[in-house]
Amino acid sequence: MKNRLFPILTLLVLLAGSFVAGRVHAAQNHMVAARDQLRAARSELRSAVADKGGHRERAIEITDRALAQVDEGIDFARGH
Repeated sequence: MKNRLFPILTLLVLLAGSFVAGRVHAAQNHMVAARDQLRAARSELRSAVADKGGHRERAIEITDRALAQVDEGIDFARGH
């Protein structure tokens, strides 16, 4: 019985590990997509005419901070 149990447990651990790794990888794809969209938004904001009472500039600043947070999240996930 013990001889059969070890291979079964090993297989279950490998399957669980693969599932978790797949979930982490999938989450990274969303972070990368969010970063791409934030970069596109920043580009559009920079292209807009600067007659928005400072709101365009503020939106650019907020977008830059959001990009920094996304990059930090991606870097964190790589290390864990």
